[in-house]
Amino acid sequence: MEIAACCPVVFVLLCLIILPNMEKSEETVPIYTIGYGSRSVDEFIQVLQEHDIAYLIDVRSAPYSRYKPEFSREPLDAELERHGIRYVFMGDTLGGRPDDEECYDVNGKVDYEMMKKIERYQIGIKRLQTAVAQKQCVALMCSEGKPENCHRSKLIGESLREQNVRVTHINENDRLQSHENFIKQLTGEKETEQSGQLELGLSREEPLLSLNR
Repeated sequence: MEIAACCPVVFVLLCLIILPNMEKSEETVPIYTIGYGSRSVDEFIQVLQEHDIAYLIDVRSAPYSRYKPEFSREPLDAELERHGIRYVFMGDTLGGRPDDEECYDVNGKVDYEMMKKIERYQIGIKRLQTAVAQKQCVALMCSEGKPENCHRSKLIGESLREQNVRVTHINENDRLQSHENFIKQLTGEKETEQSGQLELGLSREEPLLSLNR
């Protein structure tokens, strides 16, 4: 108050500088999602570094690739460590091809609403919420470069949105998009009449490598 009375111009300038910084510091850290797709491992890590990713969370059910072996679990872990990024495997809780029979419908497709009820999936989501609460900068990784073709957006992204967690997708062209805008663009607000889940159409009979290229 004394500053405002003695030097109003200085007071206004301080408000312009301090208040925006205070608001920025209070912003929640989003959870990013990314698929390596056609990127090389160097290009992939460069994208992570551009967004200050500290933890890469692998949400592939099977963290191995025949076509891009450099993205298999062990070599990827080693390469990330070399660049100061921690690798965390969570495909056992958040993977898109669960072992639980009840997670599949009569046609052999994954039922997202059922997956959300599975305890280990809920534990995985809670771990992500903890990371957000701790302001950790993390990215969820799968193989599919396009988020619209991957469970990281249609399943995990939706679960996080329901918990009021901000999600930002990094698409195959390295562009950012909020989960809300992504879903509107992808579906036009259309959901399946039967269960309200966003359609992905993954069948249990499909080759595993189709999800881990």
